[in-house]
Amino acid sequence: MYIRRQKGPAYVVLPDGSKLTRSDLPPTSTRRWVARRKACVVNAVNSGLIEEEEALEMYGLSSEELHGWRVAMQTFGPSALKATAVQRYR
Repeated sequence: MYIRRQKGPAYVVLPDGSKLTRSDLPPTSTRRWVARRKACVVNAVNSGLIEEEEALEMYGLSSEELHGWRVAMQTFGPSALKATAVQRYR
């Protein structure tokens, strides 16, 4: 039996103490991006679970879009990723 090994760590521990694994990431077929899914991808990239290029390829995102999510999350927290709060946090 062959088990394919993924690049990177098996899991990462986030600042709040929770563990994030590749199985916690949203499915690659995701087209509707709610704040929780955006935050999950941003946490995975920031913590080193997946590379930025891998996230862009997996989810079909542009680098500007992912960068915007990362800046909003770093500056204002996960509530800034909500679509209804875009103007409040810009």
